[in-house]
Amino acid sequence: MLIGHSRKKVPALVINFLRRRWAVVFDRQRWTPFRPILSGATLRDRLIACAGAAVGIGVTGLICGLAAGRGVDLPLLVAPMGASSVLVFAVPTSPLAQPWPVIGGNIISALIGVIIGHLVPQPVVAAGLAAGLSIAAMSFTRSLHPPGGAAALVAAFGGSAVTGSDFWFPFFPVGLNACLLVACGWAFHKLARSAYPHHAHPLPAGARRTRDTPPSQRVSFKSEDIDAALGALGEAFDISRDDLEVVLREVETQALIRDGGKLTCADIMSRDVILVDQHAVPAAARALLAAHDLRDLPVVDAGRRVVGSIGLKQLAHPAIRVVDVMVKPTTATADTPAFEMIRHFTNGRTHTVAITDDRHELIGVVTQTDLLAAMARGLLSDTQQSEAA
Repeated sequence: MLIGHSRKKVPALVINFLRRRWAVVFDRQRWTPFRPILSGATLRDRLIACAGAAVGIGVTGLICGLAAGRGVDLPLLVAPMGASSVLVFAVPTSPLAQPWPVIGGNIISALIGVIIGHLVPQPVVAAGLAAGLSIAAMSFTRSLHPPGGAAALVAAFGGSAVTGSDFWFPFFPVGLNACLLVACGWAFHKLARSAYPHHAHPLPAGARRTRDTPPSQRVSFKSEDIDAALGALGEAFDISRDDLEVVLREVETQALIRDGGKLTCADIMSRDVILVDQHAVPAAARALLAAHDLRDLPVVDAGRRVVGSIGLKQLAHPAIRVVDVMVKPTTATADTPAFEMIRHFTNGRTHTVAITDDRHELIGVVTQTDLLAAMARGLLSDTQQSEAA
């Protein structure tokens, strides 16, 4: 009886076991359809990269095929371009994916491969020398590009396709392939509203034209600290040093915003705003600045929409109307975290942030004084809580 009863339980136990395993495998917190290997990547980025690579390789092959007289049915492409397209379209911010590494790395490596193919008859030795020397050459010419290693091997063992072209092979088809791929990458990323070639976002510079470092960097880590950290780690990372510094400083800002709690611009902004119409004469703006002891004023149109900002620096230039000399405004919304204003106020140029609604109409301003007062209250509160504890 017991044995028979146990046998009846076996299927149920198996089903329950499989159900638990299925739940573990497809747990929403553990399994997602897209988990990027690179930081900051999104599914949208990858879909754009897929489309870009398809278009870029297709156009490159078509143009090179026509240039070689092969027609549209025989595209002239070398295999390393497939790997290059991964970098250009999927990782456009990588130092290895910039135009010079793509073009120079492929051409230089292919040239080394052709030379090795002519001088070294032993295949194994030729393969090692082609790969090793191509890395060395790319490193010295600041054109390190992973597909360049493949270009060197293709040139060294390309057979009649290479020997027939001799020393022209690194330039046609390799060089032409690379140039067209970079051109396609530039055009595609421009249409996708992403930057290529990539340039690191500039860090705030000293606005006083002195040797002092910007205020945001005086109480933070210094540039030499990054060099020391990279030296201590002793590893190479696929991110430029400038980009790394930008990321680290943004991490600091985000941590400060998080520590600032739920305080928003609506909590600290001034609502009785002194402003100036864009069609007012500069003298009117100058009078308002003097009367209210302000550094700058938001400039609005007839619908009270913010269109610019003006201060004494702009008013020093001759103009008929305020709109002629105003500068681009710095704006935020009422629900923007208050401590996020730090990034604006530490650039040495911004003194007032205009707070706008959904229609871009002015509803208030946050000044450096407003933010300092909020930070002082926060620090005082933290000190009181620590003393109470």
